[in-house]
Amino acid sequence: MDLSIKHYSELSKDLFYELAALRIAVFVIEQNCPYQDLDGLDQDAYHLILKDDLKTMGTLRILKPGVAYPEFAIGRVVIHKVARRKDYGNLIMQKAIDFIQNELKGSDIRISAQTYLFDFYTNLGFTSTGKEYLEDGIPHVEMLFKKLL
Repeated sequence: MDLSIKHYSELSKDLFYELAALRIAVFVIEQNCPYQDLDGLDQDAYHLILKDDLKTMGTLRILKPGVAYPEFAIGRVVIHKVARRKDYGNLIMQKAIDFIQNELKGSDIRISAQTYLFDFYTNLGFTSTGKEYLEDGIPHVEMLFKKLL
């Protein structure tokens, strides 16, 4: 298994294609949610890539403060359906949090979480901001991670 984080400028066209294809396979096809995945925010984002036997099994993106929220943001968190239930979601989220704190020197991180994943994100240290809403017809909750000092 290989886990890396690269800025968009470091990604090959083929690798970004793989990441986008995985996001679309899960969010658009599997969750039956037609939405504009390529939203113009990828080009200045960091992308986490989880590969197993050269196949992309997971990804997420990290947005800088001021892009989506005043804080850093983690979004487009996805694990390939054949790789679920292996704790990979926890692995990639923890890697993203560590990268933001240690490499980017950030502290607070905001996410827009699908409501059914509330407990998953709570176990990682995120807390609800109290803002719940429908995004593309799917219930979401805004959550915040604050670095412990």
